[in-house]
Amino acid sequence: MAEDMGSTVPRRQLGRALRQLRTEAGATLDAAAEALECSRQKVWRIESGLGAVRSLDVRAMCQLYDASPELTGALIGLATETKAKGWWHAYGDAIPDWFELYVGLESAASRLRFYKNTLVPGLLQTRRYALGIYRIDQPEMSEEDREQAVALRLQRQSLLTRRLPRAPRVQVVICESVLLRPVGDASVMAEQLRHLLEVTDLPNVSLRVLPLAAGPHLGAVGGEFVMLEFPPGNRNTPEPAVVYCESWTGALYLDRPNEFAAYERVCTSLGQIALDEGQSKNMISKILGEVHHG
Repeated sequence: MAEDMGSTVPRRQLGRALRQLRTEAGATLDAAAEALECSRQKVWRIESGLGAVRSLDVRAMCQLYDASPELTGALIGLATETKAKGWWHAYGDAIPDWFELYVGLESAASRLRFYKNTLVPGLLQTRRYALGIYRIDQPEMSEEDREQAVALRLQRQSLLTRRLPRAPRVQVVICESVLLRPVGDASVMAEQLRHLLEVTDLPNVSLRVLPLAAGPHLGAVGGEFVMLEFPPGNRNTPEPAVVYCESWTGALYLDRPNEFAAYERVCTSLGQIALDEGQSKNMISKILGEVHHG
């Protein structure tokens, strides 16, 4: 019987985390299987994200690899999500905030496509802009925690210029309103706009602006999203592409082919009305000039 595909995202993330723990513990697949009194194939299947995983097995593995109680709790939470059968899945309370599924996917992707209509994407934010967002977003957070959250966000940006694995191709379509919406004071915005101009010089990054003059469009209906595609790797079945959308109560990870195809169509239509890269740079420069003299 064909296994229900459900959402493969939590399975893959759980597998990746357990494989990493095993490697850090210096255990081979055979040694782990022997200690867990199961077959090597079973451990391999769990690490490859090939099926639902029992909490019992996750607990035993975490114990064997000496994982912290916090991480053990998060991975058990993730295991309960691997049984989910749904067209889409919202990750709710089972997984703590700090165990961010999306960050793991982002760092494994070979191509990332963003559509943003409210804020500059995290990968392209400056430190002061990110801090400004967190002050609005998380008013009850201590300044120290906020600094830490921003540091993590900035650390993620290293994937834009990494050598190995090869840096992903990053394509961003950003609404003109994002460039006009002030976060912090004029100097924060000027610095952020300058940073966008610098980042677009990277060979693997493309930034295009969707002008307000373009009027209503397909992207206006569904809101922001990120499309992630993964390298074929050395497995027979590469990780399926995923669409990620955030909401107030969680995030949606859409990884069925028909869902991805629907977003592919939105992406194509946005590409037809967005300014090209050169025109986009000109628009950012123009807005930068106005911020300076505003």
